[in-house]
Amino acid sequence: MSESTFKIKGMTCAACSNRVEKGLSRMEGVEKAAVNLALEQASVTFDESKIKIGDIEQKVKDLGYDVVTEKVELMLAGMTCAACSTRIEKVLNKMDGVSAASVNLALEKATIEYNPSLISTKDMTDKVEAIGYGAIVKNDEESGQTVDHRLQEIEKQKRKFILSLLLSFPLLWTMVAHFSFTSFIYVPQGLMNPWLQMALATPVQFYIGKQFYVGAYKALKNKSANMDVLVALGTSAAYFYSVYLAIMSIGKETSFIHLYFETSAVLITLIILGKLFEAKAKGRSSEAIKKLIGLQAKTATAIRNRMEIEIPLEEVVVGDVLIVKPGEKIPVDGVMIEGESALDESMITGESVPVDKKAGDNLIGATINKNGFIKMEAIKIGKDTALAQIIKVVEDAQGSKAPIQRMADLISGIFVPIVVGIALVTFLIWYVWADPGNFASALEKLIAVLVIACPCALGLATPTSIMAGSGRAAEHGILFKGGEHLETTHEIDTIVLDKTGTITNGEPVLTDVVAAMHEREFLSLVGSAENRSEHPLAQAIVAGINEKNIVLHEAASFEAIPGFGIQAVVSGRKILIGTRRLMKQQNVDFEEVMEQMSTFEKQGKTAMLVAVDGTYAGMIAVADTIKETSAQAIQRLREMNLEVIMMTGDNKQTALAIAKEAGIDQVIAEVLPEGKADEVTKLQQAGKKVAMVGDGINDAPALAVADIGMAIGTGTDVAMEAADITLIRGDLNSIADALLMSKKTISNIKQNLFWAFAYNTLGIPVAAFGFLAPWLAGAAMAFSSVSVVLNALRLQKVKL
Repeated sequence: MSESTFKIKGMTCAACSNRVEKGLSRMEGVEKAAVNLALEQASVTFDESKIKIGDIEQKVKDLGYDVVTEKVELMLAGMTCAACSTRIEKVLNKMDGVSAASVNLALEKATIEYNPSLISTKDMTDKVEAIGYGAIVKNDEESGQTVDHRLQEIEKQKRKFILSLLLSFPLLWTMVAHFSFTSFIYVPQGLMNPWLQMALATPVQFYIGKQFYVGAYKALKNKSANMDVLVALGTSAAYFYSVYLAIMSIGKETSFIHLYFETSAVLITLIILGKLFEAKAKGRSSEAIKKLIGLQAKTATAIRNRMEIEIPLEEVVVGDVLIVKPGEKIPVDGVMIEGESALDESMITGESVPVDKKAGDNLIGATINKNGFIKMEAIKIGKDTALAQIIKVVEDAQGSKAPIQRMADLISGIFVPIVVGIALVTFLIWYVWADPGNFASALEKLIAVLVIACPCALGLATPTSIMAGSGRAAEHGILFKGGEHLETTHEIDTIVLDKTGTITNGEPVLTDVVAAMHEREFLSLVGSAENRSEHPLAQAIVAGINEKNIVLHEAASFEAIPGFGIQAVVSGRKILIGTRRLMKQQNVDFEEVMEQMSTFEKQGKTAMLVAVDGTYAGMIAVADTIKETSAQAIQRLREMNLEVIMMTGDNKQTALAIAKEAGIDQVIAEVLPEGKADEVTKLQQAGKKVAMVGDGINDAPALAVADIGMAIGTGTDVAMEAADITLIRGDLNSIADALLMSKKTISNIKQNLFWAFAYNTLGIPVAAFGFLAPWLAGAAMAFSSVSVVLNALRLQKVKL
C-alpha cells in the first residue's frame, strides 16, 4: 500500500470536503481517504497495482476542485537533437507527482508542473542525470522554496474585498437611509437611481461573487449542495428581483422604489471579509509545522574531492562527510567522526542543558553546535531524519479525523438541502399567510434563512482544534499520531509504566563504594580490572571511577566468568569481582558484610564483592537510578486521579525498591516480554482505559494492545512505531501534559460544535420570523466561522 498527501484548492465548507472524501473512497484500489477542510489537503492510502496517483488527482478535478501544483524550470545540458529532448520529456512525464513536463531543445530548458508533496526538484534532476544528461534548477538559490498558496489566497481575497467594499459602500449608504431613525442622513439623489445601483452591484455579483457560482455549479453537477449553493441562491434572488424592479420602474419616480441591490452586494462583501479573516486564522493554526520546518538547516558543508564545498541540504547523500563549525546547525542525522563539542538539542528533545558529544556519538539534524569543530558522517537524510519524522507525525495528526468530526461531517452533508427546503417554506408562509402578496418581504426572509444557515463553522469546528492542539503539543515534545488519539487520550484512567528507561534512566551507574582498604587504591584496582569487560555493569563502574579522576592501569590478564564475575591481574595483584558464589568458590571470607550487601539489594541495587590477593577488599553497588523528574511526574498523575502501575521483567525486590522511590503502590514484576501485552489486556477486561508507557522493543506488543500507547522518545524506533503518542523528551511529566492537551482539545472542539450548531439552530428561526435582515445574516454567518477558528487558536496558548 502507498500513501499520498496533496493539497486541494476550491473547497469552501464541510460539504465540499465530504464530497471529495466520498468520491476518492469509492475508487477501486483506494483503501482509505481523509480530507481535511482546515488544512485543505487529502491523505489517500491506495494500492499502486490497481490505481495510480494521477487517477486520484484526476478524480479530484472531476469532482470540481483543483490539486495544488508547483512549477519549476530545469536548465538542461547534454542534449544534441530532438530525440534527446523527447526522451527527457517522456521520462519526466512518467514520474509520479509530475502533472506535465515540456522540454525546449533550443533553450535547453524543461518546464515542469508537479505536486510538491509527492516529488522534489532533486528527484527530477537525479532522474535526468540518471539517463545521461545534466540538470540544475533555474535560479538555484531559490530552489527548495515553495509558494505558500494560503498566502496567495489571502492576498486574492484581500483584493476582492477592497474592490467589493468600494462598490458596495454607496449601496450601503442608500440602505441606511431607508431606516426611519436614520432619515437625517443625506443621500445624493443620484445614488437612488436604479441603473447606477445596478452598475455598482453587477461587478460585485458576477465578478467578486463568481467563486460562489462556480462552487455551486460544481456541487450541483456532482449531485450535492454546499455553502456556495446557499450564497448563490440568496444573493441571486436579491439581485435579479432588483433587476426586475428596475426594469418595471422605467418611467416612474425612482426615489420611492425599494431595491435590493445593496442586499446582495453587502452580503457578498461580508462573506468575502469572513473568508479573509478565516484564511488568516487558518494560516496561524498551522504555525507549528512552519516552526518545525524552519528548524532545518538550508545548506551543508561537505568534503568532496578533498575540498570543502557548501551544498544545498537536498544534495547531501548518505555517507557524505560534513563539516559543522561552532554556531552552525547539524544539517542531517549522523555520527560524529572527529572533534568534541556541546550540542543544543532543546528544539528536538526539550532538554535545555547542552549535551556533550565526542567521536562515535549520534547527532540529530537541526540541533545546534555550540562551541567545537565537528566532522560527521551523514547517516539519515531527507524524510528519514528525526526532524522530518516529527514533521510527518504532526502533519498526519493535523490531517487525520477525530471520531467526533465524523458526526459533524454527517450533519453538514445533509444540512444544505434541508436549509433550502426551510427557506422555501419560509418564503411561502410569508407570501401566502404572514404578509400576503408582499413578494419583497417574503424574499428578504428567504435570503436571510439561506445565508444564516451556511454550515462553514460546522465544518471548521473539529479540524482547526485538532490542528492547533496537536501543533501546540508538538512544540512541547508530544507527538500525537492522529486526531483519534488526541481525542481518546483524555479518557484514560490507568497508566502502566515500564521501569527500565521509562521511570529509570535505563543505564546503570555506580552508586556506592565500601572499601576495606584505601579507597582510591581500591577503585584504581577495580576500574583497571573492569576496564577489560564489555558488560554494561562493568562499563558503569569504570565510568563512575573515571569521574573521580582515578588513574587506571593495564590489566596483565583478564577472564570473565559467566554468571559469577571476573578475575584479573593488575599491577601484580589478583583481583576478583563478583557474586557470593564466586567468593565462596575462591574461599574468600565476606560474612561481616552480608548484611550491608542485603541492604543494597533491597534498595534495588546490584552489589558486587571485591577480593584482592584472596582477601575481602570491599564492595561496590551499581543501580539503574530513577530519572530526576519521575517521582514528581508520578505524583502529578496521582493528583489527576489516575491509577499508576509499574510493570517490569525485573525481580520483585528490585521492582519494589524502585516503585517505593518513585511513589508507586502497584507493581507487576517478573513479567516476560510477551506477557506485558497480556497484563494490559487483563486490566482492560477489568473495565479500565489503559495507557501503556514504554521505551523498548519488548514493550512494543503492550504499546499496541493498550487503548493508548505512549513511547518514550529516547527509546527504540520499534516502540515509537507501535505507539499512538511519542514523548520526545523522555520526561514522565509529558504523560500528564498529553492528557491535559487532550482534555483541552476535546473541550475546545465541543465549544466549537456548540457554537456552530447554536448559530444555525438559533439563527434560522430568527431569520424565518423576520427579525434578521439579510445583511445582518451575512455578518453573523461570517462571524460564526471566524469565531470558531479563533476559539481553536486559544489552544496555541495552553501552558504545559
